[in-house]
Amino acid sequence: MPASPPVSRPVPRGLSRTGPVLFSYGFRPFFLGGALWAIAAMSLWIAAISGHITLAGAYGAPNWHAHEMLFGFASAVLAGFLLTAVPNWTGRLPVSGWPLGALFTLWCAGRIALLATDVIGVIPAAAIDGLFLPALLAICTREVVAGRKWKDLKVLCGLLALSLANGIFHVAAIDGGHDHLAIRLAVAAYVVLVMIVGGRIVPSFTRNWLNKVGRTDFPVPYTRFDTVAILAGVGALAAWTALPQHPATAGFGLAAAALHCIRLHRWRGWTTMPEKLLVILHIAYAFIPLGLLTIGLSALGHLEERSVLHLLSVGAIASMMLAVMTRASLGHTGRPLKASRQTVAAYGALILCALVRPLGEVLPDLSPPIYAASGLLWIAAFGLFCLEYAPILARKRRTPL
Repeated sequence: MPASPPVSRPVPRGLSRTGPVLFSYGFRPFFLGGALWAIAAMSLWIAAISGHITLAGAYGAPNWHAHEMLFGFASAVLAGFLLTAVPNWTGRLPVSGWPLGALFTLWCAGRIALLATDVIGVIPAAAIDGLFLPALLAICTREVVAGRKWKDLKVLCGLLALSLANGIFHVAAIDGGHDHLAIRLAVAAYVVLVMIVGGRIVPSFTRNWLNKVGRTDFPVPYTRFDTVAILAGVGALAAWTALPQHPATAGFGLAAAALHCIRLHRWRGWTTMPEKLLVILHIAYAFIPLGLLTIGLSALGHLEERSVLHLLSVGAIASMMLAVMTRASLGHTGRPLKASRQTVAAYGALILCALVRPLGEVLPDLSPPIYAASGLLWIAAFGLFCLEYAPILARKRRTPL
């Protein structure tokens, strides 16, 4: 059975005195930085495709857009989660103060470097950006090994795959290409992490809430079925990464989709309707079987690959990230675990974005307004997050966790 899910824990006494509260815990700078960059990167991309600006110079605007969604925004949120969850898994103190500030600065340097490729060159920019994920991997590996939490090393395999995908993507961009293999590998790595970590937190948080409100119709505990579902998902994503149009990929994708539908059903998501912080976790996970289904349909020639990519990247990955960002920001700062109307609106905007964006390939004649609508929905989702959660992340709260 997987290790226990991350739970809220207090910042060790005196930790906030080592520097600004923003750098007292990993979720604070990286959730805020990731959300702000989600808004800025999408705004720059819309301006670029509208012909108002030239973006990323020799690196190429399409390459920059794909990279900054997968390795800019998403890597920041992943860092915020891991730097907060790993101390809970291992029982060790979190990375904070100047080491956390240095890691965050390294992430920021990658964002600036890729925007300045015409000034510093594509290779130096790629080299600067390429430092962040290996640095995060080294820190997390050190903590997991020191805490002797060997089962959690599998989570770090996803981080290793992302580091590899980032390197492959940069090599292709330096040569003037656009590496779809690297993009699929990155999306697959994130989705596997959602399968593993989502399998911990979704049923666990659901059970805790049901127990709190006096109900006993709990989610089914982790069993061998969950292991089979995860392995089937890994197989389908591996086949899609290497051979996206192969008939065998269709079979793997459709079979894995069925297993993950059953897995999600076992978590009894319909029981959580009164609590939107839980509902969004189930909805975000539902995009995994939906994405696996589209992998199968794409392999059979019924859907474009970009539809699959956007359904998984926005639906399964970004939606789960937003769900975790809101819950962790509240829980780890001692606030009630209750979604405000603004938070629910952010969820709704991102879900709509995930559903609308793939229609651009299905309805090519309507693609310009569809792309514009999806971009605005993305900006709205993370704009709402920033409006509500930036003060929470940047300020100290006296209430203990």
